[in-house]
Amino acid sequence: MNSAMADADPKSDSQVPGALNEAPDADRPASATPTEQLLEEEIPGGARAIHDPYMALRHRGYVLFSIGWMISVIGSQVTAAAIAWEVYDRLSQQNATWAKFALGLVAGIQAVPLILLSMPAGALADRFNRARLIQIMAICAAACSIGLATLSYRPGMLPVMYCVLALLSAMQTLGRPARSALIPNLVPPEAFSNAITWNASVFQVASMTGPALAGLIIHLSLKHFGNLRVAYALDACCALAFSIMCSRLRITQPKRAAQPKQSRLQELAAGIHFVRNSKMILATITLDLFAVLLGGAVYLLPVFAKDILHIGPSGFGWLRGADAIGAFTMAIIIAHLPPMKKAGRNMLLAVMGFGAATIVFGLSRNFWLSWAMLFLIGAFDNISVVVRHTLVQVLTPDEMRGRVSAVNNIFIGASNELGGFESGITAAGFSILAMTMGLPADRANTFGPVASVVLGGFGTIITVLIIARVWPELRKLGSLG
Repeated sequence: MNSAMADADPKSDSQVPGALNEAPDADRPASATPTEQLLEEEIPGGARAIHDPYMALRHRGYVLFSIGWMISVIGSQVTAAAIAWEVYDRLSQQNATWAKFALGLVAGIQAVPLILLSMPAGALADRFNRARLIQIMAICAAACSIGLATLSYRPGMLPVMYCVLALLSAMQTLGRPARSALIPNLVPPEAFSNAITWNASVFQVASMTGPALAGLIIHLSLKHFGNLRVAYALDACCALAFSIMCSRLRITQPKRAAQPKQSRLQELAAGIHFVRNSKMILATITLDLFAVLLGGAVYLLPVFAKDILHIGPSGFGWLRGADAIGAFTMAIIIAHLPPMKKAGRNMLLAVMGFGAATIVFGLSRNFWLSWAMLFLIGAFDNISVVVRHTLVQVLTPDEMRGRVSAVNNIFIGASNELGGFESGITAAGFSILAMTMGLPADRANTFGPVASVVLGGFGTIITVLIIARVWPELRKLGSLG
């Protein structure tokens, strides 16, 4: 969310790929319908004679930002794995069904700040210096991680840890729109689609490294210290490193068109109105919302690792990193290939593949098959991420990017957390149902998560069919480059 020595002056909104000149129309936003039509016709930015897969990486500001963000994501992934393991490990010894519910609650608690604060965060990103805003929120997030480290494995502290986790989510939410909206200010318009692809790659590298590192840290930390304070402290250091990297950015803010005076409420609602009037953006983020909401297998990984596959903390770390390895592999492939010719069709097929791989993962009892399905889940998801992020930023003028990114964060970020909450609740509910039907406790405890994941995969496939029918524009979406 630049020349070799300094950031280049960003071009005006009309020079963003896809935002071609058009006659004014008082009845709709100037950047919406014609741009989408041109995308459908596969000519949004014109064809480039030579495809440069490293175009974005030739800009110093973008590289500096990406390195800092990668470090930050590694820390966040370590904390996410640590908190999930700690909650399930502590509670499963007392009540396995309640432990699944508590695991879902970890995700649900993080969804609340996402829903409540995303729109104000978007307005902040459009009003203040985005790099400075990211710095401040990273420092606050580091303080929250130190709080988690202090509370780790202390008796009776789980409710307090939930509160600190909600505060950590709030800090991350307030910085997320600024981070997303900052990227177009770091590269010239012709490098933006490439920057989005590499941005996804950076995230996936961190998402591979973080869980694998987390598995090792969880194992060693519990063995030598009896708690996970090292994991949370590492996250704090990573957040501070990101803040320092952002302090080194030199950004020239683009000149923005004069905006009519608006009340604070109108300003917050502007992003919602923009997305609602842009059918292409609305279709892609709605598709991702329901796919992620229903396909929340990742949030139940502690259950699968401990009770179904019996692989312990190290195996849990590798499972948690499998989808990131798949996503990174796909991101590298996308970066080195010319722009997708039929991006909409590819996105729909990818989300269907996401659902199918989720079903097989839920039914698997073999570590390597489970790992392979998570790899495919990540690979398919990356295609959707690249298409959606490119469209959101390309179709949005700079003065609206923070608020539109905030709407995107509500759809996608909250759906991730709510998907985890739904998975935990559903898994607990199916386990209780199985026990009432007479299944032994051990079989009932594994039946619940399996049923939750498998039904979620089928729900994802059904969602794709519905979205393709409701928004046929998405099927016609052409090249992104």
